[in-house]
Amino acid sequence: MRSDTIGTMPRIVETYLRGELERRQAKLQSALASPFADPELSALLGEVDSALARFQNGTYGFCETCHDAIERDRLLIDPLARFCLDDLTESERRALEHDLHLAARIQRGLLPPRHLPTPGWRVAYEYQPAGVVSGDYCDLFASHGELLFLCGDVSGKGVAASLLMSHLHATFRSLADAALPLEEMVDAANRIFLESTIAGQFATLVVGRASSDGTVQLVNAGHLPVLHLSPAVLKPIGSTGVPLGMFSNAHFSTQNLFLAPDEALLVYTDGATEAQDRSGNEFGIERLKALASRHVSVDPETLIKDCLENLKRFTAGRPFGDDFTMLAISRRR
Repeated sequence: MRSDTIGTMPRIVETYLRGELERRQAKLQSALASPFADPELSALLGEVDSALARFQNGTYGFCETCHDAIERDRLLIDPLARFCLDDLTESERRALEHDLHLAARIQRGLLPPRHLPTPGWRVAYEYQPAGVVSGDYCDLFASHGELLFLCGDVSGKGVAASLLMSHLHATFRSLADAALPLEEMVDAANRIFLESTIAGQFATLVVGRASSDGTVQLVNAGHLPVLHLSPAVLKPIGSTGVPLGMFSNAHFSTQNLFLAPDEALLVYTDGATEAQDRSGNEFGIERLKALASRHVSVDPETLIKDCLENLKRFTAGRPFGDDFTMLAISRRR
């Protein structure tokens, strides 16, 4: 049996799925009470009733063809799912592939432009999903005369993770308009994220706000260390809080930095550090730090290009096992 099945998922997830089905049942029953209701709603109500009946007899979450467990992420997206991926019909497979590619196009559309005008700063990023869609989060945009940059990793994989990534994107874009202090913005995003997800869904995240005078405010919510590159020393900047979505009352403190001209910050997801060679050895943070320290004072595009080339040599050209994102920001002269 797969490890991500309903048989092994936390009880709170099962409770969530049952509650979601009961809410849909109530809404459909209410809609069908109207004399103008679409007749097709009756068939949809029948599917919901059937899913709740499967909860009652203990067969919910198991494929009706092979009786193996249905993938948990698919159930979270579609609680009415009745078949595992291996037992979808050809037409269902084509429909799923179409939806995946549509999701990928939407996700690519959420990425920031490659050549974003950033007064006082040079920026570059690389974003490579391990599959069709990604759970990594990357964004850059101007907000009230400053540069806001974000890089993170949502728990899980596939479409479920990509939906959470899109949710974070919309949340921070909306909060940026309110011109909140950085720590208040992340506090608010954490509450919104937690209230709209289920237990076990979270996101590690780096959020930074850079001013043209070289000052940078940084929040690291449970993410990997940010690397501050300068001619004098490479300084890792560790986490200042827990990941988003874990605790509603979590507070995220801000670190204040100053970047001199040509100094840079490098932010990355674990697709970089967990990349493996043919023997199963991980690239790791120490290798990344050593690599980055040899590229002080280069432009962000070159820094990321050289990091990526070294990683590909390390993995002997094999695809990365996880979503890969790298973001570099450096102070202009």
